[in-house]
Amino acid sequence: MATKLLSANCTVFKCLKTFQSSLPRGFSTGVASLGSVNLKGRSFLTLKDFSSDEIKRLLWVSRDLKHRIKHEKQYLPLLQGKSIAMIFEKRSTRTRMSTETGFALLGGHPCFLTSQDIHLGVNESSTDTARVLSGLCDIVLARVYSHSTLEELVKEGSIPIINGLSDLYHPIQILADFLTLQEHYGSLSGLTVSWIGDGNNVLHSFMMTAAKLGVHLKIATPKGYEPDRSVIQEAQRLSKELILTSDPMEAAHGSNVLVTDTWVSMGQEEEKKKRLIDFGGYQITMKTGSVAKPDWTFLHCLPRKMEEVDDQVFYSSRSLVFPEAENRKWTIMGLMVSLLTDYSPQIPMLKF
Repeated sequence: MATKLLSANCTVFKCLKTFQSSLPRGFSTGVASLGSVNLKGRSFLTLKDFSSDEIKRLLWVSRDLKHRIKHEKQYLPLLQGKSIAMIFEKRSTRTRMSTETGFALLGGHPCFLTSQDIHLGVNESSTDTARVLSGLCDIVLARVYSHSTLEELVKEGSIPIINGLSDLYHPIQILADFLTLQEHYGSLSGLTVSWIGDGNNVLHSFMMTAAKLGVHLKIATPKGYEPDRSVIQEAQRLSKELILTSDPMEAAHGSNVLVTDTWVSMGQEEEKKKRLIDFGGYQITMKTGSVAKPDWTFLHCLPRKMEEVDDQVFYSSRSLVFPEAENRKWTIMGLMVSLLTDYSPQIPMLKF
């Protein structure tokens, strides 16, 4: 009997080893389970409101869906019979395409609403809009100018609200960025990310997330373009190792990842001439990368302008910008599934 049990155990062990070896790099079967984390019914305005385990769960679900749908060619109608209202006060390629195609791929019905279709707080109050949409769809993604608009939608609505971008945060972008880095490096803990550019909404979301994933963050912004003071205070509470400087080379030194974004956001067009002067010396080039770690990579949430990063970096093998853009789709899908269902990932957890 003992011999038979030993033989059976060996067979199981061999099968397990074969299964593990077939998984994409970065998966771990030895990480403590996040299976008890449930985000169904939550809204998603800022990663400040989400714990380390909750963020890891979102990345796990996103990678799971990517693996099953893209690589295994499975059809997963997890959102069949559900609809999403997509409110866009500000235009976008990646946010619209990732959300609309992702929701449809999961069997749901996306409805795109521009400022010509819906006037938040103009023709109808945000309060009334939130209550109406709560009876017509299952979830709302809103890309807005003011973060307070999202807060009002959450206050008055009874369905999950996703921040597709606001003046204060851009959390769905950060999920894609960290999934991209996890896929590339195999794990996130211990990485150093250097932000070189404007103290904007994307940076604010990095600041609310990095320390929760064991990532060190270094920030270089021109004087007068620093992150919001309240965001800095919260980030310093999360990590005593946060570095703030106005020297791009200081920020880049010893970094694994160099990140930048537009210097002139939508609504800042009148400031363009002054901003281009003030951001002189902030373009990311191979010279910037020369002081980073040998394995350094580059991220940009797009669209990109030449003054922010030169072609030599942007189109190099170090640039992860196009996998990063694709991961906007998988992470918004993972987020929507997590907020609307009790779905549990079918593949082992990501290694963090």
